[in-house]
Amino acid sequence: MDELIIAGKSYASRLLVGTGKYKDFDETRRAVEESGAQIVTVAIRRTNIGQTAGEPSLLDALPPSQYTYLPNTAGCYSADDAIRTLRLARELLDGHDLVKLEVLGDPKTLYPNMMETLRAAEILVKDGFKVMVYTSDDPIIARQLEEIGCVAVMPLASLIGSGMGILNPWNLRLIIDNAKVPVIVDAGVGTASDAAIAMELGCDGVLMNTAIAHAKNPVLMASAMKKGVEAGREAYLAGRMPRKLYSADPSSPTAGLIGS
Repeated sequence: MDELIIAGKSYASRLLVGTGKYKDFDETRRAVEESGAQIVTVAIRRTNIGQTAGEPSLLDALPPSQYTYLPNTAGCYSADDAIRTLRLARELLDGHDLVKLEVLGDPKTLYPNMMETLRAAEILVKDGFKVMVYTSDDPIIARQLEEIGCVAVMPLASLIGSGMGILNPWNLRLIIDNAKVPVIVDAGVGTASDAAIAMELGCDGVLMNTAIAHAKNPVLMASAMKKGVEAGREAYLAGRMPRKLYSADPSSPTAGLIGS
């Protein structure tokens, strides 16, 4: 399958996974391995990657030599908090500059605050970060984020942690059709069919956390998600047949039948 390219680097997997909400780092490791993901997100405010000495570190479970870390600003509700968090991540990860920006606007819905997101994105890009950005499914906002210099736009399918799947495929298509950077669905995926649908629409990848971590069997769900993303991408590349209402087209030949 063709590779995902983000900020000039190629990845064989188009599935990106989060590292939070698992029962322990061992379960995190097993699920990530089963998913085949090469990019893993980490919430700097919630996960130890060296800032808390003497406690288990995610770096031991998922070595940075094997995975591309994507520090994110989960839990940030202002541009200033997000910027400060990602500058800390850059220090902890020895100058790592690929990051995921999210600035939330409401603690109940976790819907993004797009005014603060735009402000943070502009500052971070100028500061040398390669910004992958969580956004609403507004195609105008997505275009503005790309124009600022974000290396990927990541529209929600539905609210974070909701598992509701893709609620507005039409807006996603508008974003996909106009974007010149990767479009990665972020938030709302609940099961493998949701991931496949996102990929069939033409998304370049899917990022998820809760859908795997909160499954009854996270490791098995990680495997299912891997297959869903791969199947969806192949179906998109293959090009589905057109939908035809009341237009019969027999799959077997009609010429040369006995008695005709």
